[in-house]
Amino acid sequence: MNLPNKLTIIRIVLSPIFMVFLLIDTLYTRYIALLIFGIASLTDLYDGYLARKTGVITSFGKFMDPLADKILTSTALICFASLGYIYTWMVLVIIGRDFIVTGLRCIAAYRGQLILPTQVAKWKTASQMVVIVVILLYINVQTTMTALGRWDSSLDGIAWYCLNGMVFVSMTLTVSSGLDYVIKNRSIFTSLLR
Repeated sequence: MNLPNKLTIIRIVLSPIFMVFLLIDTLYTRYIALLIFGIASLTDLYDGYLARKTGVITSFGKFMDPLADKILTSTALICFASLGYIYTWMVLVIIGRDFIVTGLRCIAAYRGQLILPTQVAKWKTASQMVVIVVILLYINVQTTMTALGRWDSSLDGIAWYCLNGMVFVSMTLTVSSGLDYVIKNRSIFTSLLR
């Protein structure tokens, strides 16, 4: 178990901890949730860099790193939907795509094949991370200003459309990356029908 793989596991472990702190509606827990997500995101950047730099790229890392990303981002998006910040249907589309791609990866792994993340998939993950950080920052500003009695509720409507617009763009990128995976690996799907 090398350091990049340990960082991947840490990211998976941090996901439910992040969820708990985000869903507790207090000023301090929301800041802690932002901090935890930031740390988890940094492990994503650092584990890939470290694996390439040291040459310790493993099959475990190739499979689990994208899965850890999906767990972290899905956890955050589900929380945002349950708190009413974004549309649930967009979260379901994103998670549905992730189930399909993860299933494809599992089938490939069972057959001794490894499906590596495409460039589009890396953009998708980056876009989701950025959107999640922006939403977390908004939630923290809103929570802080509400606690101080200075929140202007007229901003909620504007923020709703802006946040959902960002999620929609990320969802579109997510769906396109899913189609990219399916098209490039259609032989795995067609072999299941035989």
